[in-house]
Amino acid sequence: MNLDGKKVLVTGATGFIGSHLVEKLVQSGANVRAFAHYNSRNDLGLLEIIDPEVRSSVDVVYGDLKDGDGVRRAVKGCGVVFHLGALVAIPYSYRSPNDFVQTNVNGTANVLNAALEYGVERFVHTSTSETYGTAQYQPIDEAHPLVGQSPYSASKISADKLAESYFLSFDLPVSTIRPFNTYGPRQSARAVIPTIIAQALKSNELQLGSTTPKRDFNFIDDTVAGFVAVATNDRAIGEVINIGSGRTVSIADVVQQVGEIVSRPLEVHTDGSRVRPEKSEVGLLLADIGKAQRLLGWSPQVSLRDGLERTVEWIGNHQARYKASEYNV
Repeated sequence: MNLDGKKVLVTGATGFIGSHLVEKLVQSGANVRAFAHYNSRNDLGLLEIIDPEVRSSVDVVYGDLKDGDGVRRAVKGCGVVFHLGALVAIPYSYRSPNDFVQTNVNGTANVLNAALEYGVERFVHTSTSETYGTAQYQPIDEAHPLVGQSPYSASKISADKLAESYFLSFDLPVSTIRPFNTYGPRQSARAVIPTIIAQALKSNELQLGSTTPKRDFNFIDDTVAGFVAVATNDRAIGEVINIGSGRTVSIADVVQQVGEIVSRPLEVHTDGSRVRPEKSEVGLLLADIGKAQRLLGWSPQVSLRDGLERTVEWIGNHQARYKASEYNV
């Protein structure tokens, strides 16, 4: 499928990955509609800071994933749907699990129902590597068991299975992309890499949770390229596909590399409020990306060091957006 000239809906368009995907789609010639969570300030989130020329070409629709009528209006007329909209803050899911069920499960059902009603040509559903829990073997391929190790991951497993059922039951052309830990410019301090960088630019002392977990960090440009590859390749229909770097690094190692980039030795202090509940902490994530390589011809292009340097530069130029001393749940 060629996205040039296609009417495309992106839910979660005002977020980190969504805003980068909107940019890429517009640059690819797609006619993009962005579904933004309603607010009385007309706040477009991270779409506020993308290229103004790109933003001016985007059709913004405000609503709420939990409102089926609003979702239907957003989907109507679109041939392709990228469903990224979700609550994603894992620590917050411990506090308000029902909010995650309402948004991530019921909200996904609303988007799927609208896509089925209007006969979309392709539906790209966004999963997460958190659905695997701590690795039972590595690297993690798409056949790995799904584990609800946090309320967030449980809600995403439910959403993934809903998407699968709409393919199997109704022949909706669904593809599920399962990104591992994406990072890069614009990401909020809710995530660990921006938290490290924002603090490192201010001080040599960092307040963090656990530094022993190992993650598969993939730069935002590579993740977005994965979304486009999934949407445009018919071999992805009905499939779940990992998108990651295929390498793993501990949080402690990320701290060391950031310290080298900012030319400052960094000292980590453990902040108990930032530590996940023991049984919910995911110890290791490492993507097996062979399926994406075979089916899509996709491979990551940006090294961790290059990606960290680009992220440090961006956050350094936008420090007013980050409250380094505060913990973002």
